Amino acid sequence: MTDVKSLPADPLMVATYFTLAGDVHPFAPSTVSPVPFAVRAEAAGQAGYRGIGLGAQDILHLMRTLGPREIRTIAHANGLEMIELEVLVDWYASGDRRTESDGLRAALLDAAAELGAVHLKVGGDLANGDWPIDGVIEDFAGLCDDAARAGTGICIEIFPGSSIATLDTGTAIVAGTGRRNGGLLLDIWHMVRGGIDFAEITRMNPDHILHVEIDDADALQQGSIIDDTIDRRRLCGEGELPLPAFLKAIAETGYSGAWGVEILSVEQRARTPDEAARRSFETARRYFPAL
Repeated sequence: MTDVKSLPADPLMVATYFTLAGDVHPFAPSTVSPVPFAVRAEAAGQAGYRGIGLGAQDILHLMRTLGPREIRTIAHANGLEMIELEVLVDWYASGDRRTESDGLRAALLDAAAELGAVHLKVGGDLANGDWPIDGVIEDFAGLCDDAARAGTGICIEIFPGSSIATLDTGTAIVAGTGRRNGGLLLDIWHMVRGGIDFAEITRMNPDHILHVEIDDADALQQGSIIDDTIDRRRLCGEGELPLPAFLKAIAETGYSGAWGVEILSVEQRARTPDEAARRSFETARRYFPAL
């Protein structure tokens, strides 16, 4: 276990999918980005990002149209050493929901293997279904084993209002599974909106934290939680979330991984790729020590 107690001066920062996807709504029938991957990658690299995220429908589209070799070539040419994929749900479900999820799961893990993706984000049930924890642990173990064969990780994104909304629940799944490539994704937005005390984070085993994301928002939720999370996030420092306290709590765990920047908003979707990348990177980077 690492003993890191401060933030890195050279953080590996990742532009998450919707930060640079352009004018595409997360719940639209198609979430394929209208912005060519080469344009997104160049904007990310020039801004200072060293990683980039790809959405489920988008990556399947890119695999068909560009192919894995060209995707890797574009990423590497722009200094993007890390690729992440998102998002898979219903991996814990049954019936038709599970059948559909398993089909997407296979396709995403195939893509992860061919691209060398570092992890695939997964989520709980947004309908907040009652899924017995023992079954979820068993299903997560199987998912992690499949991901290990693809050479990638699986991170559960804690989300308020979902079936995996608390650190206790997420930790129970990850610890109960005991897979080295399985862990949690902690996003400040979800921590604050879920009422999670940052003191809980400081007590976490860093082996259970696979990824961290930062962004900002108004102090109080605006509209429904779904509307707030996909339409009203702000650039870091332009809202009222306690970013320094969150980053301090993460650092105290000894976490030493990458840092995603996830900006979902009406304003971000209207920005040009260059502006979206530059502003999201610069506003987030200032929270880390100078080189």
